Amino acid sequence: MSCLLLASSQGVSSSVQLVKGLSWSFFKKTCSEVESIIKEHLKKVFQDDISQLQGSYVSISTTALFSKQDAPPNPNLRRTTLKIINDLRNLMEKKCGRRVVSFADIATIAARDSIFLSGGPKYEVPLGRRDKLAFASVNETTENLPSPTQNASQILAALTKKSFDTIDVVALSRAHSIGLGHCGAFTKRLYPTPNSTMDKNFTCDLKGVCPATNSTNTIILDIRSPNRFDNKYFVNLVNRQSLFTSDQDLYEDPTTWDIVTSFAKDLELFFQKFVLTMTKMGQLAVLTMTKGEIRAHYSVRNS
Repeated sequence: MSCLLLASSQGVSSSVQLVKGLSWSFFKKTCSEVESIIKEHLKKVFQDDISQLQGSYVSISTTALFSKQDAPPNPNLRRTTLKIINDLRNLMEKKCGRRVVSFADIATIAARDSIFLSGGPKYEVPLGRRDKLAFASVNETTENLPSPTQNASQILAALTKKSFDTIDVVALSRAHSIGLGHCGAFTKRLYPTPNSTMDKNFTCDLKGVCPATNSTNTIILDIRSPNRFDNKYFVNLVNRQSLFTSDQDLYEDPTTWDIVTSFAKDLELFFQKFVLTMTKMGQLAVLTMTKGEIRAHYSVRNS
């Protein structure tokens, strides 16, 4: 096991240096019920239709940080995500009596609670973000969300530019494995010759769902725990039962192999590292204090 993995991440609030303007108790005086309001609403959404939250946590976080509504690579998920966020925004204004909570903070809390409601770790998030005055371009959004066809070296190269280390990249990769994968995102691993890094029985199952390169069917991303946030994603990688190159290559690459193996064996270790990584991601390129604005509608800048 990597020596880096032995470091404890207990007590995130004491081990993470916060961006100026963020606080662990930001809304204590202005709207102390913010987090409980969001959690209760998401519980209702989760009970009504679990698929609305499946895979939404990272979409929520990256949407808040980087993207605009119609940007690729996952517009269908993003429309669902944005409806949830807009509904939460309306609740915030009604309950708080005025516009004090930004979309960026709503998205951060919602991402955290979606993870917890899916079986993941419970953790605190620093708050106090403000919304950006300009939306990211389509190119910027695409650059910030790795493609399912990229290998581990490409993903590491892209994300280390944003101050993520190797452990961060592996931990964060787990977050998109709840939901469905489209055949078009992985059929190149099946045809004309199956990729050698895929389990043979798994390959046969995938060919049954995606019988041709132009198949439009979908399949669950995580064959072991499709509706839970746990470490089974890493177990899938060890058994070479992952849909995408971007995932499976984390196990094949010697730089990340030991981290994947450690996470597959130790759920608590994975949860600890994931919380630290999400806390780090939640502080990327944030605006605080007098910068930016608290937007009235997600997709429209205040007039």
